[in-house]
Amino acid sequence: MKAKTVLGSAAVGVGLGTLLLPAAALADTTVSPATTPVGGTVVLTTTCNPKAGDALFRVTGPNRDQNVRSTTAAAGGGLSAELFTAGFTLGTYTVTATCGDGSNGGTASFTVTPIGGAQAGAGGRDGDTGVLVAGGALAAAAVAGGTYVMVRRRRRANAVA
Repeated sequence: MKAKTVLGSAAVGVGLGTLLLPAAALADTTVSPATTPVGGTVVLTTTCNPKAGDALFRVTGPNRDQNVRSTTAAAGGGLSAELFTAGFTLGTYTVTATCGDGSNGGTASFTVTPIGGAQAGAGGRDGDTGVLVAGGALAAAAVAGGTYVMVRRRRRANAVA
């Protein structure tokens, strides 16, 4: 009896997953470019169905909490809008899209940087320190290995002569 219950529950779960997966896969929002200087423009795009009505992009971040309505149909399908970052504070912003029918259109983010370069201060994104340490360790190992080979060759040359 328990095996039937487990199999029945699994079948229901797989069936619901099959029905809901295509809808979840369609909910996708992108921001291009992902990094822009203050005063730059980013294009917000979501895969919402244009027939359901305009999409609403909610932009939140260090000094923003605003809504931007889609203005055009995107080239590859979906809806898009342009956002000018004049007056934005440096930092990372999150974009959440809501389709015209009220469904979730997905989430993306973008970063506003100073004009002419990357933001000063933190030295990069979180997690970059590990990459830097690993690179330094590999470089040190290469130098140590090269030094070992050179010393070993010199000792052989001196022993033979």
